[in-house]
Amino acid sequence: MPDSSLPFDPTRMKFGIGQPVPRQEDPKLLKGQGRYTDDLSLPDQLYAYVLRSPYAHAVLNSMDIGEAQSAPGVHAVITAADLGDYGEMICPMPLKSIDGTPLRTTRRAALAKDRLRFVGDPIAVVVAETKAQAKDAAELIFLDVETLPAATEASAAAAPDAPLLYDDIPGNQVLDFRFGDAGKVAEAFAAAAHVQKLSIRNNRIVVAAMEPRSAIGEYEAETGRFVLRVGCQGVFGLRNQMAEVLKVARSQLRILTGNVGGSFGMKSAAYPEYLPLLHAAKVLGRPVKWTDERSGSFQSDAHGRDHEVEAELALDAEGKFLAVRLTSFANMGAYLTNVGPNMATGNYSKNIQSNYATPLLEVHTRCILTNSVPVTAYRGAGRPEANYYMERLIEEAARAMGKSPIELRKINHIKNAQMPYSAASGSIYDGGDFSAILDKALEAADFSGFEARRAEAKQRGKLRGIGIGNFLECTAPPMKEQGGIRFGEDGTVTIITGTLDYGQGHWSPFAQVLHQHLGVPFEAVRLLQGDSDELIAGGGTGGSKSLMASGGAIVEASELVIEKGRKAAAHVMETAVADIEFDSGAFTVAGTDRSIGIMELAAKLKEMPQAEREAGELPDSLDVTHVFDQAPMAFPNGCHVAEVEIDPETGHTRFVNYVTVNDFGVIVNPLLVQGQAHGGIVQGIGQAMHEYVAYSEDGQLLSGSFMDYGLPRADDVPSFGFESHPVPCKTNPLGAKGCGEAGCAGSLPAVMNAIVEALRPMGVAHMDMPATPEKIWRAIHAAA
Repeated sequence: MPDSSLPFDPTRMKFGIGQPVPRQEDPKLLKGQGRYTDDLSLPDQLYAYVLRSPYAHAVLNSMDIGEAQSAPGVHAVITAADLGDYGEMICPMPLKSIDGTPLRTTRRAALAKDRLRFVGDPIAVVVAETKAQAKDAAELIFLDVETLPAATEASAAAAPDAPLLYDDIPGNQVLDFRFGDAGKVAEAFAAAAHVQKLSIRNNRIVVAAMEPRSAIGEYEAETGRFVLRVGCQGVFGLRNQMAEVLKVARSQLRILTGNVGGSFGMKSAAYPEYLPLLHAAKVLGRPVKWTDERSGSFQSDAHGRDHEVEAELALDAEGKFLAVRLTSFANMGAYLTNVGPNMATGNYSKNIQSNYATPLLEVHTRCILTNSVPVTAYRGAGRPEANYYMERLIEEAARAMGKSPIELRKINHIKNAQMPYSAASGSIYDGGDFSAILDKALEAADFSGFEARRAEAKQRGKLRGIGIGNFLECTAPPMKEQGGIRFGEDGTVTIITGTLDYGQGHWSPFAQVLHQHLGVPFEAVRLLQGDSDELIAGGGTGGSKSLMASGGAIVEASELVIEKGRKAAAHVMETAVADIEFDSGAFTVAGTDRSIGIMELAAKLKEMPQAEREAGELPDSLDVTHVFDQAPMAFPNGCHVAEVEIDPETGHTRFVNYVTVNDFGVIVNPLLVQGQAHGGIVQGIGQAMHEYVAYSEDGQLLSGSFMDYGLPRADDVPSFGFESHPVPCKTNPLGAKGCGEAGCAGSLPAVMNAIVEALRPMGVAHMDMPATPEKIWRAIHAAA
């Protein structure tokens, strides 16, 4: 047992893996001490304002910036003509159409020059001494345009007579994607005893992050180096993207990120506004700061979702699934984002299987450009929707075939004995206990007592419904991730990794992993994520992979620290390396009570004379810089059960119960996992019941503010029951499965199945999201 005088007490494991440790960043954030990009002001900085297109589709004949340039306080008006030497933004995804042709990527210039393609398209950036001066000057810019017809729906933009956004992209189609053997799927449908079909709209979402996008561009003239301070999801990836746009070596750009007020996928990639800020900083020799207004965010922050789907499920007479097929139009917006085509193609293909032994699947998606805000990943990014389609199909198939929806799920669940299971999606599931999780969720929800509760509600004139959301999602694909560990002279230990916390609370669980494996004091651990100069790898945060990637990196880096420490401890305690054991934060000479704590050893090594280190062939420090080679994707799964009550007179829906049972593998911090689940559920409720981006026929954004766009509020959501049924993952060092997006994957089907079940006695068999009171009221009256 290590010396009890060591800073780490091995008997105290309240900060170890599995403990509900509070988020370490919360006290600072709750006191208003966070440092977001807009909180920063650099010496001598200027301010920028972005002029955006008020037209959904127009030819830009000319632009008069003369008055704006001479307006008070103005230093520059940046237009496309000033940025001709820089690169363009493209989608790098290596996707191919059915005929083998590659994705037709758009080439997006930072500022529009010949054509305006959506309301919000950036046209010019005005730089002035104050933000107010820049905004006033932008109103003096005169645009000479020729307006064109617009199309904001993907199916409409794919029509033969639709206006073309690009002359070289016929039919506005960038990709005609297919996954699966269409012939075999067709045969399965032809032989099916029952085919269930549903037309489902996956409604477009405004991300509405708490913090609008903000950035400060700098240029170091003496080194020729750009610096961009910006909120993002990973500085390493953003640095690489922006370096390509700037046409500079990656070493000539530094990305710095402090606190980030939400993203959910939206801030993962480069945006066009960042380039003119950096250019202006270089030309003017002063930092240039820009913070978007909320109205600008609605018009320019990438939106989420927006797919029109025909979903089909083929079943035999016993109810066994034969095949599932999705045929979709996917709205890309006016330009392709870095992952825009992935949600309704690759992620549909991986996730429509869910936890069912469906032998065949087909995903056929046409990705279409429209005169709307570009679309990117939004919490789950195709995973929640694919699970939603499957769960809605199962519910309706069970009703049509006279079968129990619960039993239909169970007879098709992949069984424990089938693990590892090679799915038709191409994934290999390493484990899961799907039917047991369903049973546990039904018991927690008192499913057997529902009919009595429904009868009681009916006596009060209310409609009662209960809905199941059985789900399984595939986390993001493998990526390399850095795991650096640095022992500071002040007694701290810093974890350096390429993920980035934009609300998840990485600090505590990462510190718990390090505390468990190295025994360093929990309170001494620091986290460094937001400086690209510190990174040699980094996949950023997204796809519910952070703990698997960074956690795996920390585990492996810890092992490297221990190896270095054994050699140093052997030298300090004058023994052979082979005699050194490590446990609970201390290096001990085997069979003796002689030991030295890891923190003391790190300090001794740093203080040791260089000659002594060289003589003993010792490392300079216990610090390590390590790259975790990647872990395969994991498969978090679970079951949500929502119970709702609807007032048929008003269409208003309220929750009366909500329970979840989840398999997230090994849970490092239960408190944070529950918080992530709650957040995902609320965002799922938002999409299911409140949120919808609406455009007019001429492409104007009708839901362009919080006066017009519904977000769930505290009184719209219930308390959540949360239980765990963990099956540890076998493919990463921690045994963890992602949890960040699973709340959406379970809540979309659970909520919508509950609402439809409540309305079924009124003759309503399906409803598209969002199920607002008005839509529910109209559906009831239309059915009557």
